[in-house]
Amino acid sequence: DMRTTAIERATTIDWEDWRRFLTDQGAAELDHGAIAALAYGRLDGKIDNPLWWAQSVAVAFEQEIGRRVPGQRSDGTFQTSVSRATPLDMHALIDAWTHFATSDSDVQDWIAASPRVSGTDKRITWRAKGVGDSKVTVTSEPKKDGRASLIAQLDGLPSNDIKDSARDAWGSILDRLIGQIPND
Repeated sequence: DMRTTAIERATTIDWEDWRRFLTDQGAAELDHGAIAALAYGRLDGKIDNPLWWAQSVAVAFEQEIGRRVPGQRSDGTFQTSVSRATPLDMHALIDAWTHFATSDSDVQDWIAASPRVSGTDKRITWRAKGVGDSKVTVTSEPKKDGRASLIAQLDGLPSNDIKDSARDAWGSILDRLIGQIPND
């Protein structure tokens, strides 16, 4: 397993030892935060980024005991994202996206409220409440060459199947947008 191999390398503790430690501490009965706290207690002061690696240990353990499948967040929901590079700069790209999203029926099928747009020098973000308890976030981020990438992220999805179909649907949505952009 690539995740546990990375954990072993970063923490210098083999996965068998992690499994035994967490099992002995009753981690299968604990929530995500408490499992991460156990791992953090073992790592703090011993490695770089102990908080990040403690989270990784907790997620891997939760996946191993069947509490969480890959891609599932600690609240039980799923998230996915897709991105596309474009020839546009950050501002032109968010303008193109906003115009496209207003008239695209597939985008409209995913959102349940009017979007808000906010930004900084580093990125501009279009956010909308999604259907159900989901959220849709589309971000325009500059690349070094002055062009920008568009990243669509969906959070709060109720199942792995919906996560997969959302990724496919939003890949197609971004491809349609890109297809409308002149490539000069």
